[in-house]
Amino acid sequence: MDTVIGVRPREAESAGVESPPLAVPPEWRARLERRALAPLAGTGWRYYAWIGALLAVLGWGIFAYTRQLDEGLIVTGMRDRISWGLYIASFVFFIGISHAGTLLSAILRVTRARWQLSVTRMAEFITVVALMVGALFPFIDMGRPDRILNILEYGRWQSPLMWDILAITTYLTGSTLYLYLPLVPDFALARDRLGPTAPRWKRAFFRAAAVGWNGSPAQRRALERAMTVMMLVIIPVAVSVHTVVSWIFAMTLRVAFNTSIFGAFFVAGAIYSGIAAIVLLMAVLRKLLRLEEYITRTQFLYLGYMMAAFSLIMTYFNVSEYAVHGYKMEAGVPFHFEQLMVGPFAALFWFYIFGGLGAPAIIMLVRRTRTIAGVVCAAVFVLLAMWIERYLIVVAGLRVPLEPYAPRDYFPSWVELSILAGAFALFALLISVFAKLFPVISIWEVVEHRGPEPGARAENEGSRRGRPGVAGRPAR
Repeated sequence: MDTVIGVRPREAESAGVESPPLAVPPEWRARLERRALAPLAGTGWRYYAWIGALLAVLGWGIFAYTRQLDEGLIVTGMRDRISWGLYIASFVFFIGISHAGTLLSAILRVTRARWQLSVTRMAEFITVVALMVGALFPFIDMGRPDRILNILEYGRWQSPLMWDILAITTYLTGSTLYLYLPLVPDFALARDRLGPTAPRWKRAFFRAAAVGWNGSPAQRRALERAMTVMMLVIIPVAVSVHTVVSWIFAMTLRVAFNTSIFGAFFVAGAIYSGIAAIVLLMAVLRKLLRLEEYITRTQFLYLGYMMAAFSLIMTYFNVSEYAVHGYKMEAGVPFHFEQLMVGPFAALFWFYIFGGLGAPAIIMLVRRTRTIAGVVCAAVFVLLAMWIERYLIVVAGLRVPLEPYAPRDYFPSWVELSILAGAFALFALLISVFAKLFPVISIWEVVEHRGPEPGARAENEGSRRGRPGVAGRPAR
């Protein structure tokens, strides 16, 4: 049990494969496997109760969608002047949080940042799930689902909407493959370790998903090559996807969308909100699955530093955006600034500025708040603020009059709010099912490339007894 998964160090050296750089204690590895595979072996009543609650919310959202299908988009708060509302704002939000998963994982893998190996799988699955949920909103916004066929048959490639469909489809395909590749060795591990403790259908699934993996040097080399190729491919694809999403707005003749930096602005915002989503999911799964020894203060702090860095980047983009538009004050800009800063959207706008951009940076600057709880609190602020930012871009931007008429007000109807709640329930449902089918930690990568953090177990045990841990700062 003191060897890496599938290959012993001497066999690796004789086969020309680089030996694992870490000497992993056998008891630590056995504890990691036991803890990571435990959710796959059994299920308690609390899990079923949670799934039932999510299905109830999802069912209510489906009911609301049937009302929209039956009566048309008139049941929403959208009208001809504000034709994009909650649906498109949520679409941009979900596509945004999908970016930090695969993109961040790929960048950190390329740079060989080993501290993130405990959370890469969670990040990569956030990408796939967020893309699947976010891609539903444009179809919901169409009103009639049969219009999808019109896009496929009569869509014009000059339209940014068509670019968006192609980009999201490509990104979803690549992200799914990128998620699956590092899962193969862990599928094989689950196949070999679980035995009769898991249901028969689950054991059959692991056998099929492992595709005959036995950890041979040839298989390991092929896996590493495939992951390297996907890493290099997925980074430009991820950047291009949210750039194309931003072009849907930037290439629309609206005063509030009239900017050339929307591409970089949207990509930075996507990574910013995506990091926050990873932190929140990481905190929840760490607590529920008792993974404190493997997801430590290190991961939270480093992700918190990244959030703080992107809060400064987002602040720069906002200052640049409002300073340039405010200096020229073209027609429509005074109305747009007034509605954001002192008008009906003022409360949302200033929460976005101070709560979404200022608070996370301050939390990470102050040593007393630079804790796991502080990073999670900052992530919550970021997620709320970035959804609000998308809402302001869509709704406040479309509210600026194109002609000398009174501006139209918009507020989401119960149908839109119910469908949004159903979308979040679907997101949580897919994450919950994933946690019961797959190891949420990439066991083989943590064993081979990272190993235990010095003091991590003592820190975990000390926190359980109510005492501060011995590991006062990240080990790496």
